[in-house]
Order: sequence, then C-alpha cells, then structure tokens
Amino acid sequence: MQAAEISKDSVIVHKRALRLMGNRFELSVVSGNAAWARQCIDAGIAEIQRIEKLLTTFSDDSQTNEINRNAGIQPVKVDQEVFDLVARSLRISNLTQGAFDISYGSIDKSLWNFDVNMKQLPDRETAQKSVRLINYRNIMLDAENTSVYLKEKGMRIGFGGIGKGYAAERAKLVMKQFGAQSGVVNASGDLTAWGLQPNGQKWTIAIANPDLSNEVFSYMAITDMAVATSGNYEKFVMIDGKKYSHTINPRTGLPVTGIKSVTIITTNAEIADAMATPVTIMGIKTGLDMINQMNNIEAVIVDDNNKLYTSKNIHLT
Repeated sequence: MQAAEISKDSVIVHKRALRLMGNRFELSVVSGNAAWARQCIDAGIAEIQRIEKLLTTFSDDSQTNEINRNAGIQPVKVDQEVFDLVARSLRISNLTQGAFDISYGSIDKSLWNFDVNMKQLPDRETAQKSVRLINYRNIMLDAENTSVYLKEKGMRIGFGGIGKGYAAERAKLVMKQFGAQSGVVNASGDLTAWGLQPNGQKWTIAIANPDLSNEVFSYMAITDMAVATSGNYEKFVMIDGKKYSHTINPRTGLPVTGIKSVTIITTNAEIADAMATPVTIMGIKTGLDMINQMNNIEAVIVDDNNKLYTSKNIHLT
C-alpha cells in the first residue's frame, strides 16, 4: 500500500523513506515549509528509533531480550510502555483465541527457512513439538511491579506482529504534536494516515495485488484511519505445486493455506497490524465472523483462487 502524492501551489507532500525496525518506513507530511517538514519527519523517525531499541530482539540490551533471557527464571521489570504493549497483546491473544501470540518467538526456526532449499513440510508431530512453548497464557504480568515473566524456560516473545503498527502510531502522535495536520506513516504497507492531501482530498491508499505485489488490486480513500496487510505473496514456499505461507499456525506448527492476503482497515495502526495475521490463521469464515462482531474494524480477504471476501461495511472501488 502507498499514499498518493498530489501537490497544489507550494503546499506539497514532503516524504522520506528509510529502513527502521528491519522494515522500510516512509514518513510523509503536508506543508508549504520544507525546513519545518524535515524537522517534523526527523521527530517521527527519532520516535521509531526509540521504540526499536526497546522492542528489538537483535540487540542484547533490549528489554525484550532481557525478558527472554530470564524465561523460567524470574520476572523482569520493564518500562510502563513495554508492559502496556504486552498487556494489549495478551488481550488480542484472548480475542483471537491464541491465533495472535507474541510468544511465537519460541518456534524452532530451523524448521522454517522458506527458501529454495525447503522441499517438504515437517511431519505433524515434529511441527507440533516446534510450537510447544508458544502459549500466551504463560506470559505473567505484575502490574504493581511492571514486570513480565515467561513461565517456561526457552520461551521467547517478539513484537513482529504488532511492533510496526505501534511504532507507526507513535510516530504519527509525535508528528501531530509537532504540528503536522496531515500526513502518512507507512511501515512496509502497514500505514496510518491523517488529515487531507494538499488538494483537500482524502489519502488514496493502494492495496497490492496478492499475485503481483507491485501492481494495484484496489483503491481506498481514507483519512484518520489505518490499514495493514498480511499476505503470502512476499514470503512463501512451493511444495508439490502448493503454496505455503510464511505465517505459521501457533496451534499446529504448520503454515496456513487458503488465503493469499488479509487487509485490515481500522482507526489504529497497532490494532490493524496485530489483527491481519490472526484472521489469516483463523480462516475466512471464522476470521470474518470475528471482525463483524467488532466495532470500527473491517477486513478484505483474497483466497488462493482470487475470490474476494469482505466484512459487512466494506465498499471497494
């Protein structure tokens, strides 16, 4: 997904793209003042970098890795911000019956490389063993001490399913506090947009074709909304002519099939990011049933046969 750039007089969309949190982020702001726009985008980038230091699993001194190192040993006191993000993650795990689970970091990565050398799936028993430590119910929170404890030794948490969306929301907040009345923060297709384009129109968001990610599948006009897409078009493996997604079902340890992409539209990028994968895991009927029972959230699903399914309030063009 990307936001269209339209200019009018000297008021234009200023944007910058760079790699953060292992993903391509693009920050945009509408302004007639280029120097101010640069400062505003700088502030958004600094906020994403701050969050990355807290949440990354690629740095030994992050709070996430401190929690993981002490799995089965002792609780770890964390910043209120990290504690609250874990707490919100557990609420989403409850809502999705475990289809969303930040303890996915425990999975045996050796089984799932999703490269050309992967010629067969592991047997069901091996796959089941690989996910035995994935269980959000074993993440213990102590609000009084703002501590997080993983009950089982070897458990690991990771924020790959929610961190990009959280960072996008935080960057938006910082940029709005800086004075940005209109802008977009795009975290590799998970984006949040607010205000209007320079021509007074809503932001035009393109949803990628699941078969050709550089081609547009559909358009939406949004403002003060967030959109996130989870799809198997970027990372998958073909085995015996069948496509297997990089998304692993935490209950079975096997990759999900049947869905090419799920796009979530809601008011918050963190929720959009977190809900896209569990809908993929839950499947079309169960996933849409869940979305249709929730307020201010919609979904667009494309199955393996390119059939389109949408939640009840969606109107695509």
